[in-house]
Amino acid sequence: MRIRDWDRNLKVRLFGEALLNLTFWMFFPFLTIYFTEAFGKEKAGILLIGSQVFSVLANLLGGYYADRYGRKKMMVLSAFGQGVAFLVFGFANSPWLESATLGFICFTFAGMCGSVYWPASQAMVADVVDEKERSNVFAVFYTSINIAVVLGPMLGGIFYVHYRFQLLAVSGLVCMLLAFMLFKWTRETAPLLVNNDGAEAIQKLKWHEALWNQVKDYRVIIRDKTFLLFIIAGVLAAQTFMQLDLLIPVYIKETIKEAPLLHFGDWSLNLRSEQIFGFVLSENGLLVALFTVFVTKWMTKYYERNVFMISSIVYGLAIFMMGQFGTVWGMIIAMAFFTFAELMTVGIQQSFISKLAPEHMRGQYFAAASLRFTIGRTLAPLSIPLTTLFGYEWTFLSLTFLAVLSAAIYWLMFRRFEKDKTETASAQ
Repeated sequence: MRIRDWDRNLKVRLFGEALLNLTFWMFFPFLTIYFTEAFGKEKAGILLIGSQVFSVLANLLGGYYADRYGRKKMMVLSAFGQGVAFLVFGFANSPWLESATLGFICFTFAGMCGSVYWPASQAMVADVVDEKERSNVFAVFYTSINIAVVLGPMLGGIFYVHYRFQLLAVSGLVCMLLAFMLFKWTRETAPLLVNNDGAEAIQKLKWHEALWNQVKDYRVIIRDKTFLLFIIAGVLAAQTFMQLDLLIPVYIKETIKEAPLLHFGDWSLNLRSEQIFGFVLSENGLLVALFTVFVTKWMTKYYERNVFMISSIVYGLAIFMMGQFGTVWGMIIAMAFFTFAELMTVGIQQSFISKLAPEHMRGQYFAAASLRFTIGRTLAPLSIPLTTLFGYEWTFLSLTFLAVLSAAIYWLMFRRFEKDKTETASAQ
């Protein structure tokens, strides 16, 4: 399906979100450094956990709000809310005011808005695109994000350091531009609101009832022991890759103040710590954009158990290398392993979830599977205060252990999965 054949809603979103993602990735990866310097590692870690808890709750309610009030309305309000948050965040880092506390409040509110925007945006794609074409549409949006991940941190290494107020202000204005574009040039697509079919039932449901229904759905699904092991293994593995914008920027900031990337005779290209981190993060985005399709096709040739287990082990190896190599090129090599571990499971995890899920509950299983990332993201900031208690070396070793433990749980999960499959076949 060519982009020119897309529904206008998606064309407007692709342009607006691409611009937003570029500005967002110019400052977002550096915020952990900002908060740890402002509050200290222990307090920053606790605050980031609290911020993520609010985002998780907003995400759980996001789907309900998208059904009750409409995809378009929630996306417009979320984009506008993010815009206000970034503008105030910029003001809190301006020549007139310096307030890390106000900045953190804005950061938390922007994260909640993003968590509400996401399910509405995904639902809109499902509303306007045939099922057989959806993967292609999602792939285009995914590629757009990765282009922003490549360019954003590299530009952010320059603009975030010297023009933080201006960068945050521009990001806020871009969010408001996106909100205006969505309001002006998109239409509502929620089936229940468009057709007025069942809308009254949704309107009568209160927000806390919707939240409780979500929790009950997850409780039923988690009784599936194989699926529960899958989530636990995913949460443990997430403690490594979630450090990409948490522990790693702080580690680079404190251990590699400035270092040469290239050196020829008397000439050398020296990078500051923020630029080193931006370069390494851009490397991750570039490798993902270039090799996702190739690695996905390669991994489909192997047994899923081995792919999941080796991916966790490679994550562990990469995080161990990062803790041992205090050099620019050491971080670059470690990031290559880190990215390879990420790409190994990108293509197969969705298909594996569909194997675990009963046909009539696939939607709920896919939603519950995201707990790997929401719980993982909530726990990941604990690594920052751990560095104060035990130092970087033991913190990285602990993360390595969790990745290896994840591989062991994947082994147990597949053992149970094969046993259940054999018993089901025998019963038939």
